Amino acid sequence: MNFDGILCLIGGFGKFQKILFVWICLPQIFLAFHMLVSVFTGAVPPHLCLSSGGAPAPADFNFSRVAAVGVRHDGSCALPLNHSGAAVDAHPSGSCQGGWEYSTETFQSTTVTEWDLVCDSASMNNMGSSVYMFGLLVGAVVYGNLADKYGRRIIILINLAVQAVFGVGAAFAPNFYVYIAARFVVGTSISGIIMNAFVLGTEWTGPKQRMLAGIITDYFFGFGYILLAGVAYLIRDWRKLQLAISAPGILFISYIWLLPESARWLMANDRKEEAWELIHTAAQMNRRPLTKDLEMCQVHNLEEKTVVKKKHSFIDLVRTPRMRKQSLIVFYLWFANVLVYYGLSLNISDFGMNIYLTQMIFGLVEMPARTITLFTLNRSRKLSQLAFLALGGSACLLTIFIPNELSVVKTVLAMIGKFGITASLSIIYVYSAEIFPTVIRQNGIGIGSMCARTGGVLAPMMYLLRGISPQAPMVLCGLCPLLGSALTLLLPETANRPLPDTIEDVEGPELSGEGDSPL
Repeated sequence: MNFDGILCLIGGFGKFQKILFVWICLPQIFLAFHMLVSVFTGAVPPHLCLSSGGAPAPADFNFSRVAAVGVRHDGSCALPLNHSGAAVDAHPSGSCQGGWEYSTETFQSTTVTEWDLVCDSASMNNMGSSVYMFGLLVGAVVYGNLADKYGRRIIILINLAVQAVFGVGAAFAPNFYVYIAARFVVGTSISGIIMNAFVLGTEWTGPKQRMLAGIITDYFFGFGYILLAGVAYLIRDWRKLQLAISAPGILFISYIWLLPESARWLMANDRKEEAWELIHTAAQMNRRPLTKDLEMCQVHNLEEKTVVKKKHSFIDLVRTPRMRKQSLIVFYLWFANVLVYYGLSLNISDFGMNIYLTQMIFGLVEMPARTITLFTLNRSRKLSQLAFLALGGSACLLTIFIPNELSVVKTVLAMIGKFGITASLSIIYVYSAEIFPTVIRQNGIGIGSMCARTGGVLAPMMYLLRGISPQAPMVLCGLCPLLGSALTLLLPETANRPLPDTIEDVEGPELSGEGDSPL
């Protein structure tokens, strides 16, 4: 009997799993804070170039007039010829020698206002975001591999501590370079927590309820998305905001006593005694204790199955034919989902509304997309992934045929596209965890997450294609999901099926018969 059979006996989603999901979901709120806080801490308020004497603008100066013209024009990045406040000369006389004065109407301070990351230094602000995203990518690779070797629990605990320490450190950064270095480390820790918390929940959940491992955590991430708008609205100083979202992370030290290891991982790594202690605890909490005879029988069966123990690495993801095909398709799905998700977010975010209200709307829009997957995933992971990718890609592609005069129709289609991609992104977490076998699951999800972060880094650059054609970005946003939808046809169905534990479970009996041939 495999581990899914054991879960059926002790309860696939009883009291033990529900408590586990509380511990898994609480950090997701703070992960959303760290992922999105740069929207506020790195915001660029309206600003005015000062003279070499540093004379401030008149008290009645209208910053909105500067902002309306654009960041790089009319007094924002060059010295105006007058400070009348009525109008700024259209031909500035020179560069800013006295620094800038920033509007405090929306933000008391940001990293931009503190370190003057505007005009010629504006690219530094973008570099900070890129470094953070690179941290996510590095974390996906490093912690995926480490978790398969040392366990899910220890990697989660380490990264919760790292996130708290370096998150607080970023709030006290003396200069921009120390700040982005701290943010880079926070980025690596976020990947480590997201991946391993999700996998830990998946490996403790029965086949029929396994989809909850991804969807419930997505809800808490979405809640953090919305809650950040309120926190940022109340705290307008970037250092205090950074401290407010980081310091509570110290409370997660309690997870040393609260968070269990994955019994499935312990079994796969020949640590059966520890695994059975956890299984016994879970069975008692779920009020479905195992009999001694049954427990001894299961231990005997598992010992027979794990007589020959073999070490695995990420090479095993592409070493055998079926595993290679499935891995490459899943990696592409991760990449395409995140590329289009962030590409669309950047494209439709300029509503011209209050930034805090816009943040809240963005969070609310994602809730229906995540909710609908609750009704589709139990029927089919494969068809759900395929359908939502097709919906998102088709909606994006249709926008290129809508004239600019019908802006409302284009916006509605773009939002439908974002709806489809958001739902697809929720599904790929669940689907990929079920495709990869236990012995290399964390490696697979780690590389998948790395591909996703690569898509996130490339998403802003996608709009450079406008130089070729104004429609090029939306064509790419349409074609990438449609290709992914077609490739999904080649993946297996995993709904209500046992999780594969070994590569042999994926490849079938012919692999063992061929002596584990690399081809």
